Amino acid sequence: RIITDGACVGNPGPGGWAAIIISEDGTREEIGGSVPNTTNNRMELRAAIEGLRHVATGVPVIVVTDSEYLRRGISEWLPSWKARGWRTADGKPVENRDLWEELAILATRHVAWESVRGHAGHPDNERANDLAQSYAAALNPAISLAALSHTQHIPPIHQEQGNQHIE
Repeated sequence: RIITDGACVGNPGPGGWAAIIISEDGTREEIGGSVPNTTNNRMELRAAIEGLRHVATGVPVIVVTDSEYLRRGISEWLPSWKARGWRTADGKPVENRDLWEELAILATRHVAWESVRGHAGHPDNERANDLAQSYAAALNPAISLAALSHTQHIPPIHQEQGNQHIE
């Protein structure tokens, strides 16, 4: 399972994304990053892209999101956009096409999409939201021991080009 979320302070403005990757054995990995000037929708897409990049190819995965834009885009709108040459139903260019194309490639494997209601008490969605909000606010989110309760060890934190990655 991959639980994703994106956030933006202002829209556009500084943005953050986060993904919590939970393997079949319950091991959890939290990843996230920030972008200085972006939109909430771009951060939602980035969270899914980066989460999928951290799962081995061929492994079935469920992506959990509170973003209707992400879920409907990948499940309903994408085939029509591609058929129309990356145009919407009213003929306008598809926004965030670069990210949709990247996500479309990653989602060709066994990916199922699941919606959760945001800010409704889903613990992993709340955690992903907290991480994304922290990145958007230009904070370095602390990795809570509670979030790592299913791991064997506390992983080190590495800084890479403004993104925090937990290995």
